[in-house]
Amino acid sequence: MGRARLQPGEGLFLPGTNSIHMLFMRFPIDCLFVGPAQEDGSRRVVAIHRGLPPWRGVVWYVRGAKGVVELPAGTCEEANLSVGDLVRLEENTPGG
Repeated sequence: MGRARLQPGEGLFLPGTNSIHMLFMRFPIDCLFVGPAQEDGSRRVVAIHRGLPPWRGVVWYVRGAKGVVELPAGTCEEANLSVGDLVRLEENTPGG
């Protein structure tokens, strides 16, 4: 919230989340709902919601989700992500 957009390659991880709303958002996003972290740190994709519109998009509940990654709209299609894929989240450090 409060940002004009997410830059390509950026995302926001919301741990422990299985639902989201788009109130106060100013741009569309893709949402990647993920399961719990596995031993190697990867997470299984349990749902994908593409192009959620600002102010109108709501995802009430995703079974098995233990977090959501908010990404710039179009990212999931560009990366050819599908439910069941494994993803690994990496923290982006400023200047790094």
